[in-house]
Amino acid sequence: MIKVENLTKKYGDFTAVDNISFTVQEGTVCVIIGPSGCGKSTTLKTINRMLEPTAGDIFVDEENVLDIKPEILRRGIGYVIQYVGLFPHMTVGENIAVVPKLLDWEKSRIEMRVALLLEMVGLDPSAYRNKYPNELSGGEAQRIGVARALAADPPILLMDEPFGAVDPLNREVLQREFVRIQRELKKTVLFVTHDLDEAVRIADRIIIMRNGTIVQDDVPESILASPKNKFVHDFVGSDRALKRLSRFIVSQYMHKPISLEMGEGLLNEAGRLRERKHIRYIWIVDSGNRLIGWLDTVIIKKNTSLEDAITEVAAEMIEVREDSTLREVLAKMLGEGVKVVPVVDADRRVIGEVSLKDIEKLTEEVDASWKE
Repeated sequence: MIKVENLTKKYGDFTAVDNISFTVQEGTVCVIIGPSGCGKSTTLKTINRMLEPTAGDIFVDEENVLDIKPEILRRGIGYVIQYVGLFPHMTVGENIAVVPKLLDWEKSRIEMRVALLLEMVGLDPSAYRNKYPNELSGGEAQRIGVARALAADPPILLMDEPFGAVDPLNREVLQREFVRIQRELKKTVLFVTHDLDEAVRIADRIIIMRNGTIVQDDVPESILASPKNKFVHDFVGSDRALKRLSRFIVSQYMHKPISLEMGEGLLNEAGRLRERKHIRYIWIVDSGNRLIGWLDTVIIKKNTSLEDAITEVAAEMIEVREDSTLREVLAKMLGEGVKVVPVVDADRRVIGEVSLKDIEKLTEEVDASWKE
């Protein structure tokens, strides 16, 4: 747990952080967000004493960080920054092993930890362990930065705009990986970002700052549904119902798919489904349960051919995964002009479906009663 009490940081006459207090509960992700210069990164850096506070107290697991030598404190706190900061003369494996070596871990233990972390962040240890930072893409380097921060298994993780320098596509992948890893490890995380969509997606709690003070500290759902004042209302934007969809994962809302395997008798079976269950659209899959396309039962007639009945699709354009967000689902629907999308597993087998009706129910729940 991180507990900040009456924290102030001044630079001469300028007050960067002004008497703020907040708590990050154990095993949760707290995101600090706000306009440039609001004090969010300054606040983060006081936790591991990269910056010394002017006043106030900071407790990590009930111990005041001001009573701990900075170099000792930082060995027990993972730290990830926007531009990674990998040592260019060290291999990936050596970069990840920096803190474990300082802690005098045995060589075999370090090697096992490096391999485990590389796998955890989605990189093949045999392919990446001996690479140097200049051989990595931006997204790969950022994954290594996360792995290095987790190397000594610290209970606390500080992340200062860690994905800010990555392109939007890789940024989305990294966010998904972070959520997956956090679900497994349950670290206590203080995360700084300027991206509200990112904050909504990953946070258990969001702190919005302005001019060195905390304007609102609440769970994402409450901030989106009930902004505290006009500044927060304008900051979260008019599309807050859409942003809220990033909080919900496909696995929570998917239904059993209505699908048929491609082959002889398919049209007859589709016709029976239509008559018995009033089903219009049916997913068509191959023998491995992978998506081929869909069938509209309305157009089935006595002499209808398979080619006329089935609309083939490029599966990657329409399918989603169990860990996709409902915002991603809606983007697929709008992009492809459909009202239902298939859910696939790691082997791209159809395991479920999500409909527009599920999303509409959630968007209707956002409180529209806020008044200035």
